[in-house]
Amino acid sequence: MASASGSTPEPNPAVIFETLNAYQRSAALKAAIELDLFTEIARGSPTAEAIAEALGAPARGVRILCDYLVIIGFLSKDGGHYSLSADSAMFLDRRSPAYIGSTARFLLDPRLIAPFLHLSQVVRSGRTTLPGEGTVSHDNPIWVDFARQMAPMIYPTALEVAGLVAGEGGIRVLDLAAGHGLFGVTIAQRNPKARITALDWPNVLAVAAENAERFGVAGRHRTLPGDAFEVEFGGPYDLLLVTNFFHHFDPPACEKLMRKILAALAPGGRSVTLDYVPNEDRVSPPRPAGFAMMMLGTTAAGDAYTFAEYEAMFRNAGFASSELHLLSRAPQAVVISRKA
Repeated sequence: MASASGSTPEPNPAVIFETLNAYQRSAALKAAIELDLFTEIARGSPTAEAIAEALGAPARGVRILCDYLVIIGFLSKDGGHYSLSADSAMFLDRRSPAYIGSTARFLLDPRLIAPFLHLSQVVRSGRTTLPGEGTVSHDNPIWVDFARQMAPMIYPTALEVAGLVAGEGGIRVLDLAAGHGLFGVTIAQRNPKARITALDWPNVLAVAAENAERFGVAGRHRTLPGDAFEVEFGGPYDLLLVTNFFHHFDPPACEKLMRKILAALAPGGRSVTLDYVPNEDRVSPPRPAGFAMMMLGTTAAGDAYTFAEYEAMFRNAGFASSELHLLSRAPQAVVISRKA
């Protein structure tokens, strides 16, 4: 509502109420994915009654859930008939090759949500309420879940990064904290002479090895189990991938790892960092900037670093130059840092 002068809107508590109830949005989407509701609608069950029969659930709950999904933009409603939005049809129908419903299990994992139920305590203490170092505690089993459940969302980004750095000819690649292994795997797919070494905890590397086999590059893919800060990298490598990893640590720890990366690279080698990189104002773009909140809740000292911060850390570690590349398929950006 505008003020009498028409220049400034009057204060309104609506956004406060909506934000305090935002957990219902997450819960509704998670429930719909778990029920395979989007898939049932796509199969031809357009009404609450038909969906309820297919799911073996009472019609009341199905109707209320579907109506709420209409309100928040995941479904459309015409009379009593529901249909999928374009995004839901692409990403939430289990039959779609772009299906990413498995990500809900990781992103809404109670272990990740727990610190945010006590966020004032986190802010007062300056660190997560999770045990030890939070999500990066030694051999944390949550990363096996990450590797299995987040891979469908990561794959398009991995393809774009591979297009940027895979090049041609025989290159040696170390995929640091590889997780699902898709960044190394897609490089191996794009460059038939690339040889990949994937480094991570042993249980996580099992997932990376499965993906290497699945995508037909197992013959050029080996695993190196251990902690990125402790295990010997070997090498030298032409390309070293650090994907969604630096944000878990403070700048001194990042610089320490960057120096280790530099030592493992061949002359002219590149360190390829994929991460959430906010603008200098630290509030834009919203998704990269907002990622800092996840690091506040789940790590002891992590953050979302600006390009200027990355450039300074890599320079301090001895790299000759760094350049920023924005991506079209992901909220992250790529920082390519070169060894002299």
